[in-house]
Amino acid sequence: MKFICLVYAEPEALSRLSALEKAELDRDSLAYDNELEAAGHFLAASALQGVQTARSVRVRKGKPLIFDGPFAETKEVLCGFIFIEATDRDEALRIAQGIPMARHGTIEVRPELDIG
Repeated sequence: MKFICLVYAEPEALSRLSALEKAELDRDSLAYDNELEAAGHFLAASALQGVQTARSVRVRKGKPLIFDGPFAETKEVLCGFIFIEATDRDEALRIAQGIPMARHGTIEVRPELDIG
């Protein structure tokens, strides 16, 4: 099964880290990606630019509506993702616990919807 691990954090959480802490987080994140790849779980991962660069798109009655920013009902915003392969949800949750950003935010684990 494939799962997406969506990485959420408060925008200020990362800006409060020292340069050394940021470098450590980057190093740990890349190392974990490599660890997942070696174990056959890694499919893709990426960090995202700041929330100020986000735009949201809706189409209503055939007309596109484009808004600045995300409109989540939370203080945390989407920071990145890791797309993984796992045998089941329990394994996906165990993998998500190892994501270094879990120390600074929240990891949402959601299975892929197979639409054919």
